[in-house]
Amino acid sequence: MALIFRIAMQSVGLLLSFLGWILSIITTYLPHWKNLNLDLNEMENWTMGLWQTCVIQEEVGMQCKDFDSFLALPAELRVSRILMFLSHGLGFLGLLVSGFGLDCLRIGGSQRDLKRRLLILGGILSWASGITALVPVSWVAHKTVQEFWDENVPDFVPRWEFGEALFLGWFAGLSLLLGGCLLNGAACSSHAPLASGRYAVAQMQTQCPYLEDGTADPHV
Repeated sequence: MALIFRIAMQSVGLLLSFLGWILSIITTYLPHWKNLNLDLNEMENWTMGLWQTCVIQEEVGMQCKDFDSFLALPAELRVSRILMFLSHGLGFLGLLVSGFGLDCLRIGGSQRDLKRRLLILGGILSWASGITALVPVSWVAHKTVQEFWDENVPDFVPRWEFGEALFLGWFAGLSLLLGGCLLNGAACSSHAPLASGRYAVAQMQTQCPYLEDGTADPHV
């Protein structure tokens, strides 16, 4: 029963980490980190991402323009690009390492201590990936709130608001963190029951020949 529960924790943790990794990649390239609705023209909406700015019109559709220079971007967008790519790399390494540490994988089945360490390392990498995904999303959200409530900007000037990509990025980061917690929890609860079970099996194997012969065990 404990083995089934442990394998279930490992599988759910790996699936959550994989889901968070995929969503973080989608978040990076979505041009919906910020939304701007114009009161004067309700048929036109503006969106901004890490790579481009888009305008959505009912008659024309969506038209996007890439940013011309990386150095000309605001600091939060420059750092967000770097951190999101770092999150992708850490998440991929975490998935790779955790996959080799699963109990249901027969490769390296005799090296259970090594597989336990791989699970712990994979969980830590998933944690790091989740944090590096949450930091840029939260930073852009914080800057958006600051600019929205800036008293120096006249009231008639349109303000940027939260885009859908921010919520998707938060969900991705939390999925990576939760997946890492499950992987580490499964790794930390894997050794003690297994060791006692092995000792019991070995003891039974040493006593079986004496039981078959009808003689007493000399070690008893």
